[in-house]
Amino acid sequence: MDNIILGLLLLSNRTIYQLRERIDKGLHMMYSSSLGSIQAAIKKLLHCGYIQYEEVVENGKYKKIYSITESGKQHFTEWITTPLNAQGIKNPELAKLYFMGFSTKEKCETGLQEYIEQLKKQYDVLNAICQEAENITADDAYKDILYYQFAAARYGKDFMKFNIEWYQKLLNEVRGRNP
Repeated sequence: MDNIILGLLLLSNRTIYQLRERIDKGLHMMYSSSLGSIQAAIKKLLHCGYIQYEEVVENGKYKKIYSITESGKQHFTEWITTPLNAQGIKNPELAKLYFMGFSTKEKCETGLQEYIEQLKKQYDVLNAICQEAENITADDAYKDILYYQFAAARYGKDFMKFNIEWYQKLLNEVRGRNP
């Protein structure tokens, strides 16, 4: 979460609520956008001197606008230039699938169908982001940034498509099995 916040602050100064909104819109597959996790990361980044804030009053409301410091930029640059690391699949729902044989066939079918519907909704969101990206024109300074941001969205969309197809195949197999 720390580096996500640093990257977002490189793009523009933001309040905690603006950070949360941006994470909800395009980064929710990578990190939780809970206010608690964002606040914990902000506290850590402030302690390390990677970010700072300015207190302002807008429309009678007190706000803290966060920005990245030079040491935060340096830390982010070091992180972003290290090679990607292969991560294992960590999906807590796979544990439920693993033990699904303890449930009834009907409940398994219902659970799988509901999960597929959730995946389809996530796919639709990511597909909309990808379609929106095709119509964005950016200054040369931002073209690379946008290219990789939308590459991450395409990955998410393709990953959702794979999951939808995989779980649909499993559901079809379950429906064809004798109890």
